[in-house]
Amino acid sequence: MPAPSLVDILRHIAREEPLSSTVRTFRGLTRERLGQLLDEAATRLGPPSRAEDGVTATSAPASTAVEPSPPSEPLPRVRVYSDGAARGNPGPAGAGAVVTDPEGHVVARLGRFLGTQTNNSAEYQGLLLGLKHAKSMGAREVDVYADSELLIRQLGGQYQVKSMTLRPLFEEARRLLGLFTKVKLHHIPRAKNAEADEMSNRAIDERM
Repeated sequence: MPAPSLVDILRHIAREEPLSSTVRTFRGLTRERLGQLLDEAATRLGPPSRAEDGVTATSAPASTAVEPSPPSEPLPRVRVYSDGAARGNPGPAGAGAVVTDPEGHVVARLGRFLGTQTNNSAEYQGLLLGLKHAKSMGAREVDVYADSELLIRQLGGQYQVKSMTLRPLFEEARRLLGLFTKVKLHHIPRAKNAEADEMSNRAIDERM
């Protein structure tokens, strides 16, 4: 595998690092805007030299859509609704997440185009997208809602993770969940996860 280029490194930071210290330092800067700035810088430098993280089968933009901006004050507790979509399984895939306050008011809508992925991989990456955003907001407690029974039961310990492709995504999800003081996992019907599903499909359509 070739050494990572500066473009690869910038895009990895934009997608994966919390960047909380930088966001706190610059008043009015959000995690998503900082990620966009890093991605824009990477785009000006040129194309990436490799598929990042060994997960994406085709290269894809790392930008994230977020609507609206998070509140200036941290929310101690949030809800994360997550979903993933793959047209072809594997096929063009997108990750989606919606973060709300405990009363259900939307704080952020997020989406990311993933390139060619399986549906289960996209489901996990939708959750990672939401959890990272929740943590960057300063949330201490999180309620996770997803219509993927596999994802919820694997994270809850009822199902084993046999897929070597899903294993690193599962471990990253468990690591992020461990950063919260209180976590609740909820399996919900697809009809109650419509907004996250919309974001995952929008990510595919708009190549977010």
